[in-house]
Amino acid sequence: MKTSTLAFTFLAASGLALPAAADALDDIISSGELRCAVVLDFPPMGSRDENNNPIGFDVDYCNDLAAALGVEAEIVETPFPERIPALMSGRVDVGVASTSDTLERAKTVGMSIPYFAFEMAVTARDGSGVTSFDTMKGKTVGATAGTYEAIALQEQVDAWGEGSFRPYQTQADVFLALAQGQIDATVSTSTVAQANVKSGNFEGISVVGMAPFDTDYVSLFAMREEYGLINYLNLFINQQVRTGRYAELYEKWVGGEVPDLTVGSVYR
Repeated sequence: MKTSTLAFTFLAASGLALPAAADALDDIISSGELRCAVVLDFPPMGSRDENNNPIGFDVDYCNDLAAALGVEAEIVETPFPERIPALMSGRVDVGVASTSDTLERAKTVGMSIPYFAFEMAVTARDGSGVTSFDTMKGKTVGATAGTYEAIALQEQVDAWGEGSFRPYQTQADVFLALAQGQIDATVSTSTVAQANVKSGNFEGISVVGMAPFDTDYVSLFAMREEYGLINYLNLFINQQVRTGRYAELYEKWVGGEVPDLTVGSVYR
């Protein structure tokens, strides 16, 4: 037997415990601070108020997580392309940044179970006759060029064989065209739809239903090897749903029907 093996056998036999290595969860608790990467140009998930303070669903979610850990939250403004680099460079501890749970990302970081689901909503001009996704058939519709929903909507118009599709450069352009009657309806994420309707900037529009497009599930993320922290994040998300806090935050920042975070026949 090798010397190291003999030493371990002696420790085990004598009842002495080897020291446990600290992990990121321990480090966060001992530091008294949780640093969250949050995107602050993506309302209602993250933005700034008139006093330049961070607000939004993801901001509140980070604050809730910090409270559960018994530490203070630090919101680290992180643009979409910098979310994972911010974690890898040690600038943040956790990403609370509307990050899709792709297999490609999971090669680099550890991803939690979904904490939010972006569903696709139909927003229509009042009086257009559009009251659901199916009643968009034959109408003039539009969406932001190059987005998932624009590609899917244009394919649907082509499949219907009637009506027309118009691409726009920005979400603001789409909703302005909708309010001005240039198009009858659009498809966007439910968060964008509800935020634009609530803003009061676009009169005479309403969210009339959901589009049958794929749901975009998003996760919290941490360093891939930090199993203790990732397990804690999973339980925290579970508790947010069980206690009703997820529904409360959704109503506060988005409104409407709360999306299910589970996938049928996969996990519940």
